[in-house]
Amino acid sequence: MIKISIITAVCNNCETISAALDSALGQVGANIELVVIDGGSTDGTLEVLRSYADRLAVLVSEPDRGIYDALNKGIGRASGDVVGFLHSDDLFANPDVLSRIAAAFADPEVEAVYGDLLYVRKDNPDQVVRYWRSGVFSGRRLAWGWMPPHPTLYVRRDVYEQHGLFDTSFRIAADYDFILRLLGRGGVGVRYIPDVLVKMRVGGASNRSIRNIVRKSREDLRALRRNGVGGIGSLAWKNLSKLPQFLGR
Repeated sequence: MIKISIITAVCNNCETISAALDSALGQVGANIELVVIDGGSTDGTLEVLRSYADRLAVLVSEPDRGIYDALNKGIGRASGDVVGFLHSDDLFANPDVLSRIAAAFADPEVEAVYGDLLYVRKDNPDQVVRYWRSGVFSGRRLAWGWMPPHPTLYVRRDVYEQHGLFDTSFRIAADYDFILRLLGRGGVGVRYIPDVLVKMRVGGASNRSIRNIVRKSREDLRALRRNGVGGIGSLAWKNLSKLPQFLGR
């Protein structure tokens, strides 16, 4: 059975980390390992994590250089055939998400799998704020600013060995850079699961302030240009394409 490594990077998030881990542990029909990289939390998160220690394959707590550095550490410690991420604010949409992902990877031609994502209220994950329907991938769509939701993206571990880890010179958009590298230049075989895989609580780093939004746009543009996908036009379409997501399913 395909083994899936779930990597969770966390720092000072004792409020929701238990829900995230319980969501992973509640998955059925899949062979998984949980890899948790804590950035040296001081708010009680580490104590929560230690209460899960016997159910975690890896637990590391040490200072890092940001979330992408932490995720890279997790990839380096993962032993699964496939690697995915569950952020400490996020939840799997239902208990069979990982079994469906594993089934997709049963096809040896498939190197990456993704699906849809719901943005939900931080204090009420049953209340939907935004629905991100990914749709089927095509190379042409990348130039129009398309990307799959990174929290739903699962990739064979050897793909990281071939194409590299997250570029930590990006503080907010290293996931977008990685996706463009993978789907644009890398040409990996990808499959879309047309269903919601992850619920993501609103309030992520890229949208916490005007300053972060500006930085995110600059980093997105750099990622587009360095990967030869597009420029200002692609960035504009990327942002405009989000508007229908607020209109429901």
